[in-house]
Amino acid sequence: MAKKAKGNRVQVILECTEHKESGLAGTSRYITTKNRRNTTERLELKKYNPILKRMTVHKEIK
Repeated sequence: MAKKAKGNRVQVILECTEHKESGLAGTSRYITTKNRRNTTERLELKKYNPILKRMTVHKEIK
């Protein structure tokens, strides 16, 4: 069962955009939390992709 959200904080999944386009096997995903009230739009962060071995842009999915 999923954790019950406390207040406005929700868990989000970040997925690499460059890896998706490259066609390589596997995915680079990170799980983090955000405040729904302060950040209404989707997150977009630079994170390390271990398969491409460099920093890439990761966008929120779902």
